[in-house]
Amino acid sequence: MARIAGINLPNDKKVEYALPYLYGIGLTISKKILKELKIDDNKRVKDLSEEEVNSLRVEIEKKYRVEGELRREVISNIKRLKEINSYRGSRHAKNLPARGQRTKTNCRTVKGNVRKTMGSGRKTSAQKT
Repeated sequence: MARIAGINLPNDKKVEYALPYLYGIGLTISKKILKELKIDDNKRVKDLSEEEVNSLRVEIEKKYRVEGELRREVISNIKRLKEINSYRGSRHAKNLPARGQRTKTNCRTVKGNVRKTMGSGRKTSAQKT
């Protein structure tokens, strides 16, 4: 079992699709890393040699911010936006979309699933049908 940045990669998946299990690495970066290290994309994680796993670990730790470090950075950026009272910060504080999405018809679950029109509300399990 390959363990990179504190995350266990699934053994039965191809390496190309297992690397995005790390926070901060997507499919494009995964392909780029494998190309740089000359590791076959179609190889399964369980078929990787110890040297290949170590080279992956070193490459990722050296070049990319992943997992805890990246999460801390994102949280601190959001905290900074809230502290300077920016519009985006206030949207984050209210737990609403921050990037210009419409909120009249979408994001119902974020707003508490409020439905104003007749017949569109959900019936609770306690009510008679």
